[in-house]
Amino acid sequence: MKMLRVAVVGGGAAGLCAARHILSKEKRFAPPVVYELTDNIGGTWCYDERITYDNGRPVHSSMYRDLRTNLPKEVMMFPDFPFDSKLSSFLPHHEVQNYLEKYCQSHCIRPHIRFNTAVEKVTPVVLALEENNEQTTWEVTSCDSSGLQKTETFDSIFVCTGHYSVPNIPTIPGMENFKGQVLHSHAYRSAEPFSGKTVIVLGAKASGLDISMELANAGAQVRLSFSGPPLTFPLPDGIQEAGLVEAVERDGSIRFQDGSSGPADVLLFCTGYVFSFPYLDAAQLKLQIQDQLLAPLYRHMMPPNFPSLFFIGMCKLICPFPNFHCQVQFALAVLDGSVLLPSAALMEQEVLKELQEKEQRGVQRRHLMVLQQQQWDYCSMLADTAQFPPLPPAVRSLYEEVWRQRREHPKHYRRNNYRLITDDRWELVH
Repeated sequence: MKMLRVAVVGGGAAGLCAARHILSKEKRFAPPVVYELTDNIGGTWCYDERITYDNGRPVHSSMYRDLRTNLPKEVMMFPDFPFDSKLSSFLPHHEVQNYLEKYCQSHCIRPHIRFNTAVEKVTPVVLALEENNEQTTWEVTSCDSSGLQKTETFDSIFVCTGHYSVPNIPTIPGMENFKGQVLHSHAYRSAEPFSGKTVIVLGAKASGLDISMELANAGAQVRLSFSGPPLTFPLPDGIQEAGLVEAVERDGSIRFQDGSSGPADVLLFCTGYVFSFPYLDAAQLKLQIQDQLLAPLYRHMMPPNFPSLFFIGMCKLICPFPNFHCQVQFALAVLDGSVLLPSAALMEQEVLKELQEKEQRGVQRRHLMVLQQQQWDYCSMLADTAQFPPLPPAVRSLYEEVWRQRREHPKHYRRNNYRLITDDRWELVH
């Protein structure tokens, strides 16, 4: 039986997970080739104080200096590779990076990674076979740090580059009038440079809230601008709730949707990121790759017309490492023939029906990739279909408890420590 060759794009958590499971199936898969743009593993967890690399490329990671995880390690870990039990539940980013380095070492992944290598083009090559069948292989053109280009052929591609590296910056009328500093959270590293300044933070999701609290602790005056209903918890001193920014006035002041206005020294966009895969031809793959939308993807992974191309970890509001763990194993089961797929037409029909149902429920296009509560049924379905162990129920239960704590105690929920007792139970550690 032919050994399948898989290319993995990205050496962050998703790419390492893909490589680990490919290496575990040595009778069916050749060792993977992992293309990593930087000189280290870890992806977004690999903190770098710089905003651009020495070669002028933008830094991939959006990590800031004092970030701590907003999920406990008991929920965050790969199910088959726990964190060190001596660590607290909520970790500084360098502990997650250490964990990924141990994962990489434990599964002997590093020899299969090509560091400082950019993927420039991924092209499907479709070969017509007998009885109207087709076989697709993939040509990957890469370029290393010396400028040497190389094109190789693979049976499958795993896209594991994440979606936290290309900033989404909304258009605000009159931005050319603003006289202060404008930046996205992607370029934010620490709070001290903003001490004594008035900072308008746009966006009140996880990074917006965390960064606002950092800024206030460092002596900045923060106005937290966001849409939707008021927050249900008190904000710390130094942070004031504000409506959406509507425009920048001619004098450089900021006008809000409620009609109020005022000066600001800094506009800090915590407005998320956009999908970007410059090495893929969306039209050729019959995909829509837009700012917030990647469709159609069967099982949130595969273009129906090219089911040997897998996007790992592109869903939003998920428990990331466990999600990667499930997606990768399902994808490999598809490749080795353990899971049989419907026809391309049926796959596309199913995906479009699901997207239409979401839109009819009022889900905005930018939220169509959000799973949130659906993630558990999704992971269970992948495990059931591909016949691998499902996620332990305690992971869901603890995840939901931490979400509740975050809403009620955004400043203090990370003081808690937890322990998994069994697959079904966890406890708060005092």
